[in-house]
Amino acid sequence: MSTRSEHHTVPLSVLLKRELAIEKIERPEIVHGQASQSKKGEDFTLLKSECERVVGDGVSTYSVFGLFDGHNGSAAAIYTKENLLNNVLAAIPSDLNRDEWVAALPRALVAGFVKTDKDFQEKAQTSGTTVTFMIIEGWVLTVASVGDSRCTLESAEGDIFYLSADHRLECNEEERERIIASGGEVGRLNTGGGAEIGPLRCWPGGLCLSRSIGDMDIGEFIVPVPYVKQVKLSSTGGRVIISSDGVWDALSAETAYDCCRGMPVETAAAQIVKEAVQSKGLRDDTTCIVIDILPREKPSTALPPTKKQGKRMFKSMFRKKTSESSSHLDKEYNEPDVVEELFEEGSAMLSERLEAKYPICNMFKLFVCAVCQVEIQPREGVSIYAGSSSRGKLRAWDGPFLCLSCQEKKEAMEGKRPSGERHSSGSD
Repeated sequence: MSTRSEHHTVPLSVLLKRELAIEKIERPEIVHGQASQSKKGEDFTLLKSECERVVGDGVSTYSVFGLFDGHNGSAAAIYTKENLLNNVLAAIPSDLNRDEWVAALPRALVAGFVKTDKDFQEKAQTSGTTVTFMIIEGWVLTVASVGDSRCTLESAEGDIFYLSADHRLECNEEERERIIASGGEVGRLNTGGGAEIGPLRCWPGGLCLSRSIGDMDIGEFIVPVPYVKQVKLSSTGGRVIISSDGVWDALSAETAYDCCRGMPVETAAAQIVKEAVQSKGLRDDTTCIVIDILPREKPSTALPPTKKQGKRMFKSMFRKKTSESSSHLDKEYNEPDVVEELFEEGSAMLSERLEAKYPICNMFKLFVCAVCQVEIQPREGVSIYAGSSSRGKLRAWDGPFLCLSCQEKKEAMEGKRPSGERHSSGSD
């Protein structure tokens, strides 16, 4: 009998199938439900739970959930629902692996939001929309938002986290200062005789929000650049609620989760809407999406456990990623109930949101616009750092680059170039 060890060659296709099978088992189960009561008919949702990152493999799936709360008409909300995802995906190179793809999402979302706004404004329609947009890839949640709809997360242990920002002028001093610096005016509705009523608004136009998609009549300092947060859940999962302001004007996050605890997702969404309408009346379109992110070994009807009394944590309590874990999104946690923050940024400046060093240097092609993805000639591209007040390592000839049209939009958003023609508008 031979003492030499025998080596058997395993075909690459078999190894890949094994890895994909393991990956599928480790992925969470995603179940979702939605409910709404309509006042104006301007709320729209996008629910896609089986998108393929690698077309045709049936395993590398991700989920997309979006809520679009329109104002001054529904055109912007409908257009954004139909085009935003494609614009985000177009900003991600096709040759990235899974970890790179996830790491590229925050920057791709910024590019996708700005392109969607730019394309819609070319239609010369004056409606606008808030957007709360979430992509789930494995246990990683990436949320981008403009406006005042909100996305919240309750972990399986009962801790609450905010995954979106509120861009209402009434409660965001930094955004008020940005708009005034860019050439807008902020104030309440003047009823004559010096009396002012209602929330703070941006003038001209009277919009209560500082960020949205559309709203070309108000000025481009109302920007489409989203706040983006990316987190990774522990393997115990959690429940996400995405709702329009019709819910959050009536209910706190704690109340929303408490009123639907133990309910399946469809029933939970309906209960949240019911509670909101009963509390404040149907003053606005009121829409709610509930998503449960569950371990595979649990049945799809499994629900988050009863909350732990007295245990509430908010977004400031995220555990930041460490330098050792930054390139390993699948790293196991020492603490099973921790929600790890991978990325957070809310700046309205494109030069800060599209900068080259984060997270992967090969995301943007040399002669392609970082926003609209059109090919540009070497001498036509304008660096996002051109005209930047920042110094140090940033140089005007460093990429990524913008086409002339997107550079004009960037300058208008920063108050460096007059916005397009303005029209009279209704308020949000």
